[in-house]
Amino acid sequence: MKQRFHRFLSLLLTLVFTLAFSAIAWAADVVILHTNDIHCGVEDNVGVARLSQYKKDLKKQGLAVLLVDAGDAVQGAPIGKLSKGESIVNIMNAIGYDFLIPGNHEFDYGMEQFFRLNSLQKTKYFSCNFTDLRTGNLCLSPYKVVSAGGHKIAFVGVTTPETLATSTPKYFQDENGKFIYGFSEDNSGAKIYAAIQKAVDAAKAEGAEYVIVVGHLGVNGSIPKWSSITIAENTRGVTAIIDGHSHEQFDTLMAKNKDGKDVLITQTGTKMQTVGKLVIHDDGTMTSTLEKEDTLPNPDPKNLKVIEKENKKFEPILKQTVGEALVDLCERDPATGERRVRSQETNMGDFVADAFRAVLNTDIALVNGGSLRNKISKGVFTYQDILTAFPFGNMSSAVEVTGQTILDALELSAMNLPEENGGFLQVSGLTYEIHTYIDTPCKQDENTLFAGIDGERRVQNVLVNGKPIDPKATYTLASHDYMLLNQGDGYSMFGGCKLLQDRVKLDNQVLIDYIVDTLGGTVGEQYDNPYGEGRIVIVEEKP
Repeated sequence: MKQRFHRFLSLLLTLVFTLAFSAIAWAADVVILHTNDIHCGVEDNVGVARLSQYKKDLKKQGLAVLLVDAGDAVQGAPIGKLSKGESIVNIMNAIGYDFLIPGNHEFDYGMEQFFRLNSLQKTKYFSCNFTDLRTGNLCLSPYKVVSAGGHKIAFVGVTTPETLATSTPKYFQDENGKFIYGFSEDNSGAKIYAAIQKAVDAAKAEGAEYVIVVGHLGVNGSIPKWSSITIAENTRGVTAIIDGHSHEQFDTLMAKNKDGKDVLITQTGTKMQTVGKLVIHDDGTMTSTLEKEDTLPNPDPKNLKVIEKENKKFEPILKQTVGEALVDLCERDPATGERRVRSQETNMGDFVADAFRAVLNTDIALVNGGSLRNKISKGVFTYQDILTAFPFGNMSSAVEVTGQTILDALELSAMNLPEENGGFLQVSGLTYEIHTYIDTPCKQDENTLFAGIDGERRVQNVLVNGKPIDPKATYTLASHDYMLLNQGDGYSMFGGCKLLQDRVKLDNQVLIDYIVDTLGGTVGEQYDNPYGEGRIVIVEEKP
């Protein structure tokens, strides 16, 4: 009898402890760590090895931990360019991401390589609006529902429709120039709102209690109808948005959805400036913080070894000396640290545009500010320094254009000012004014390609080598295939122009040739002013 009683008591206590433990597990906090716009900066700032250790430490504390990325990880530095993104995938796989989306720059190595990168990911890419227009089917799964801490949490992937212009448009077209891939783009934004809502509703039908959009969308500098705030305002059922694309830092930006409910939006900046930490607490509330280096543990030794292994593959190439700079070539304002190359002239912009003009021997050169990603510091610099500053690997080309085409291109370049724009042009052979008190007259089609001018022009007093530009005259123009041949950043006005030099060499090779052959290996004091030599003048008030 006593034996039976003790057995009963033992079973009862086991049941009580099991139920108690289950209740605790059911009510556990869920920690969602997130990154965006790493741009190959795996060793920059916080660094991914520190993130890896932080994830491990939180799990040791018994917390449910998930890790997601909001795009633009595989491009932006030599390790990405030389491996076509595969080294970055290997490093991220070693950390163990639970959810990934493609940003616009995940497509920079072409569609075949994009799908290869997807196949190499331990967890695949997700996007609810990346569509094969030939079939009408999504190219990737739209969302993922995971169980963590006793909750069902859905992640919905969204890739900005700006991708069609800000990656390489040709990659999304067939051989006749017809778009065969799309991102739910239209003139109103309604298509992408509908695509997101469809995914949200499907996730909720699967029992998701929380729906988090992981979007490469952005706020400032992004096209308003596709920004994360506008997405929140035009959908229902979204709990939070983990954002990317605009390289901003905000832990808690609040917006109202279509039902007037709060939607939390967060973004970590770029190049691992911070790690995002979104916590769903046991009472259903949510908090968001951005963790910096001083709040995080020492790097994970195992992940450091993975990074070292990938870096060693390319060391012999990257360590080659190219030349010497007597000045800092800056893409940012040296006084404030704010990125300048996408909205104003810089000495780096002058230097790169001069290189294209000199090496391709043209009247004018135009280079989009978004292609300049890092400074070249004073002193001896290497091939790695060049690739880090100019990482895209586009091919230099030259065309014959009319003055009117140049005027249209400059107008598109100035469209977003004073907000920054990756398509803002740094120039050589030109000087001009941008009157920002005038509203932009630029029109774009649903694919964000240039569609004409309607109204007073912002760009005025354009001089070519000191003489007023003639809209009817022809000029020779150097740039790269991204803009001249592939409509990158929306520059469709170059379509049909007479091609003089077709993809003659890599853009970073143009810089090396300019440094070695034209400058004799030394970037000198002609570029000593970090703000440039006055080729672009911003006029903020009406004279």
